[in-house]
Amino acid sequence: MILDSSTLDLVSAIESMLGEDPPAGEIKPELLESVLEISTSPCKDIQSAGAELASLRSLVRDRAQAQGLQIGASGTHPFGRWEDQRIVGHDRYRELVRSLGYVARQELVFGMHVHVGMADPDEAIYVANGLRPHLALLIALSANSPLLRGEPTGLMSSRVPVFRALPRVGLPPRFQSWGDFERRIETMSSCGMIEDYTYLWYDVRPHPRLGTVEIRAMDSQTRVEHTIALGALVVSLVKLLTEECQSGLEPLDPPWELLEENRWLAARHGLEAELFDHVAGVRRGAREMTEALAERLAPHARELGCYEQLGDVRDLLRKGNGALRQQMVYEANHDLRELVAEIIAATA
Repeated sequence: MILDSSTLDLVSAIESMLGEDPPAGEIKPELLESVLEISTSPCKDIQSAGAELASLRSLVRDRAQAQGLQIGASGTHPFGRWEDQRIVGHDRYRELVRSLGYVARQELVFGMHVHVGMADPDEAIYVANGLRPHLALLIALSANSPLLRGEPTGLMSSRVPVFRALPRVGLPPRFQSWGDFERRIETMSSCGMIEDYTYLWYDVRPHPRLGTVEIRAMDSQTRVEHTIALGALVVSLVKLLTEECQSGLEPLDPPWELLEENRWLAARHGLEAELFDHVAGVRRGAREMTEALAERLAPHARELGCYEQLGDVRDLLRKGNGALRQQMVYEANHDLRELVAEIIAATA
């Protein structure tokens, strides 16, 4: 979020924030002029990604402050209104607004994307399919948007239902193979429904141009250490699924309605959600499921050199995720600007 230092309102200032390219990674515009995206270059490990993210955050903070602005990271701006935001002057975004109208304009939300490089197309499809049962847990852990338009919503992630208004979002279909994925994309693009696969905004998708599987289910994180902890969880989970693919194990294929209900419960309750455990066949708490998953992923994290960062997921469980922190700050005084000031401080 690009914010005014005095009022803490969103500011349409992306063009003045871009400047020269950073030493590593990218600073990019998104749909709205008050939104700034930072992305690392491809990193060999979680430590490198963490160092780059911290450097990028410092860089954009310094650029913002030089212009009387601030930077904050959250799933939503607690009192921002989409009606006050300008669309970035790029043809892709203008065409999105022309195509989707109000639905595109109201997407004043902020997400976290993790790309994991894949060596084989069919392996990428296996991993994308295998991640579907874990998406709800990632939403619960990353929930960081309990307020919207100046009001508590009763949800831990308000971003999830707001983003759901777009087409081709949320839970992805289960693809049978890389060829199946290609055929489906070709059908939609050849008849003019979408330009290319990047117009699929599912919670997880293969990204052929980058050679990655992209996980898009999570709210933007205020604290950089939460970003890195979730990144370590994701990459360790992808390693587990890759090994299961190589061993010929069939991925879980739970019923669509259970996966969808889990996503809703995760957005509604965050860490307090009771989710359906697709392996045990019973409902379990998100915290309990996270502990079990972290233990299962520990050897994979050690191999990847991110065991310490994976351990920070447990710290997130103990101290609470971004949504719980926002609720605590807001409930003290019901002061929205105090909350945004807290977000700014923690982002830095």
